[in-house]
Amino acid sequence: MSATRATRGGARVTTTTLAAMKAAGEPVVMVTAYDAPGARLVEAAGVDVILVGDSLGMTVLGYESTLPVTVDDMLRATAAVARSASRALVVADMPFLSYQVSPEDALRNAGRFLAEAGASAVKIEGGAAVAPLVEFLVGAGVPVMGHVGLTPQSVNVFGGYAVQARDLDGAIALVEDCLELEAAGAFAVVLELVPAELAAIVSEELTIPTIGIGAGAGCDGQVQVFHDLLGLGEFTPRHAKRYADIGGAITKAVSQYAADVRVGAFPAEANLTHLDAEVIAELDRTLPPTDGDQ
Repeated sequence: MSATRATRGGARVTTTTLAAMKAAGEPVVMVTAYDAPGARLVEAAGVDVILVGDSLGMTVLGYESTLPVTVDDMLRATAAVARSASRALVVADMPFLSYQVSPEDALRNAGRFLAEAGASAVKIEGGAAVAPLVEFLVGAGVPVMGHVGLTPQSVNVFGGYAVQARDLDGAIALVEDCLELEAAGAFAVVLELVPAELAAIVSEELTIPTIGIGAGAGCDGQVQVFHDLLGLGEFTPRHAKRYADIGGAITKAVSQYAADVRVGAFPAEANLTHLDAEVIAELDRTLPPTDGDQ
């Protein structure tokens, strides 16, 4: 039985499962989720990995970037997702400054995601510069997913959200970053906004799975943001495909509710609960008279 068919049958997806899927040429499907309802929906859809992304800063919390997202924000979201996902591998993003200060601080925070929130792994951004930290965390028992290319926590360094590694030096550096992460023990690496040809080369070079977002079909899997797939955001990025307009459906439904309230059509008889006539009569006898009854 293939790894994908086995996991969709109910077995828990693990980092070992993902390695087997790459070896078998079976694409890995990863989607973000930030709460219990989202986790239940994507789990029911059969995704392999749920990423509790720090993108919740923009999709849920209303920030302009991921930078203001805190460890507490991520712990709360991760716990909600982990409680609602019984099969998919739950990976938690480590937010800005949760792993950059010191290895000890990083381990303490990473441990909280596993022990308190119920995640099975964490994701950190960066290439060769964070490889020693990845090795340290993996050695302490924390599975780590890497993330290279456009790393949103470094948006101010990059000067915006742009495709990375488009020249020869950048491409070589990205390949070296990925090889360093693999050597350090990362079980997978996200490639974000890199040229498709480069992502395909990296995927061939690595023995661990690559998960692309805006990196083409040559990756070993794909990740997309829940809100982008469903039309819940203000716009759909070029690298995403909107599979439904749930946002439009929500607005239409709430508008209809508002209209019904304003004309007295809601609540209707089907939405009501009534007192027995005897209780009403007893209330009339018991309650003091109002000014209108005098």
